[in-house]
Amino acid sequence: VQLQASGGGLVQAGGSLRLSCAASGSIAKIEDMAWYRQTPGKQRELVATITSSGITNYAGSVKGRFTISRDNVERQVYLQMNSLKPEDTAVYYCGADIQQTGLAFRLYYWGQGTLVTVSS
Repeated sequence: VQLQASGGGLVQAGGSLRLSCAASGSIAKIEDMAWYRQTPGKQRELVATITSSGITNYAGSVKGRFTISRDNVERQVYLQMNSLKPEDTAVYYCGADIQQTGLAFRLYYWGQGTLVTVSS
C-alpha cells in the first residue's frame, strides 16, 4: 500500500492550491483520511480529517479557508487551500487508515510529503 501526494508549490499570499493524495495497492477498505503539515523544528500537526462517510474536521487555523474532500472510488483525498497565508508554509503529508486485502486489521499509512510555500 502506498500514498502518493502531489500539488504543492509556491504561491503568493491570498492565493490557492489544491493538494491530492492517491492510495494504491491491495486495499480492502480505507477509513479516515487526513492531511497534516510540518515545519522545521515543530511537530507534525493535523490540518483536516475526513471519514469514509464524508464527515470533516479542521484545525482552527485553517477552518473556513481549507476544504478536505475524498473520492472513494478513485481512492484519493484532496485539500483545497484558499486564502493562503505565509504561516501556511510547510510540508504537507497525507495519511490514511487502511485495511490491506487479506488482513483483519488496519494500519496507518503516510504519503511522502509535498512542500507548500506561501510568499508574502
